[in-house]
Amino acid sequence: MQIQEHIITTIPIFKIEDTFEKVLEFFQDTTYSHVAIAENGRFLGLFSENDTDNLLPETKIDAFRYELESFFVRAETNWLDVLEAFARNEANLLPILNEKEEVLGYYDLTDIVSVFIDTPFFTDPGSILVVATGINDYSFSEIAQIVESNNAKLIGGFITDNQNDIIQVTLKITTSNYDKVVQTFRRYNYHILFGNSDDSFLEDLKNRSDYLDKYLNV
Repeated sequence: MQIQEHIITTIPIFKIEDTFEKVLEFFQDTTYSHVAIAENGRFLGLFSENDTDNLLPETKIDAFRYELESFFVRAETNWLDVLEAFARNEANLLPILNEKEEVLGYYDLTDIVSVFIDTPFFTDPGSILVVATGINDYSFSEIAQIVESNNAKLIGGFITDNQNDIIQVTLKITTSNYDKVVQTFRRYNYHILFGNSDDSFLEDLKNRSDYLDKYLNV
């Protein structure tokens, strides 16, 4: 999947020797979380909108040199790693650097999420199934085998939570033989956290809100 067409080149890159006057104007006029700062044409770091409180316009950016955040992606970075960079750094704007450490432009989180939403995981028909298992028992190849052994197709899947040694995986599968897939996951000791609304196990799970907490604390 190509996301380079979403590189934005119209967002400014400020120089370390500038004052914060235009930086403050930038954050006032946008909803972006960060903006890039360069020194001698090379990426130095990112200034965060969270640090603008009580900041005087005449203050030099250089005074905050050692407080700049340092995260970025490359033009060749794949879209999943780009999404991870957004999430890991709690940002909605990511600078893209070339091999000379120059800023080529930015990715906007909204644009990249729209690319994600256009993938077959969201657009192809199917059913969502969320399963949980111990981290030491986790095997995506086993998950795929369980789905396909019941003559269903795995459209996609990804880890949506990982805490207390429990892995939570969200799957999208074809609707054919869905109930058989669910029952097979149970036989393999997976816990079903979400599935068809007419599944009696899920109804019981909804009625016992403390079930998951007790399981995670075992």
